Order: sequence, then C-alpha cells, then structure tokens
Amino acid sequence: MISMPALSCCDFMFLNAASDPVLFKEKTTMNVEHEITLLVEEIRRLGTRNADGQVSVKFGVLFADEKCANLFEALVGTLKAAKRRKIVTYQGELLLQGVHDNVDIVLLQD
Repeated sequence: MISMPALSCCDFMFLNAASDPVLFKEKTTMNVEHEITLLVEEIRRLGTRNADGQVSVKFGVLFADEKCANLFEALVGTLKAAKRRKIVTYQGELLLQGVHDNVDIVLLQD
C-alpha cells in the first residue's frame, strides 16, 4: 500500500484551487505580495542610497546573493511584478544574468 504525505491546510487550498478560480487568484496574489515584501527587504539589505536618496542595488548583486537565491523561485518574475506595482524601477523589460548584471534596481517606496 502506498502512503500519502499529510496535507496542510495550505496544500489543501492549493489543490482545490483548480475547482475555485477565485481561491486560486487569492492564493496567487498572496504569494506575489509576500514575495514582493521579501524582495523589498533584500533590496534594502543589499542596496545603498543613490544620489536621489533612493535605495538601489545592481541586478547582478541581487541575483548572485545566496539568500536571494534560496528565497526567490523566480527572481525576475518577482521583479517584474514589483515594477508593475511601481514598487521598484529598472531599465528594460527582461533582466538576464550576466547581460544585465549592472542594471540598477531602484526601490521607489521606502
């Protein structure tokens, strides 16, 4: 007989999300908001104040940081979501490791 691992209430909610689009959207939105909050904390930790007094960090620094690598499943996706919400800004649409290491990620909300 195959034993199944116990499911937490969060796992159960996620598994049932396919049958409830509203629940899926709420769970996804909560995860994105949480990831953006973590991103802001990491930008503050790794960044420095620029001439305008805003906290700024290079994409390469953020991408190469071990803590960030463990925190973010999709750093670029989290950055795009934060940019859409006008929490951060940076040049370009898509950031790639190596090519865009010197791009400044600027925290707009302090």
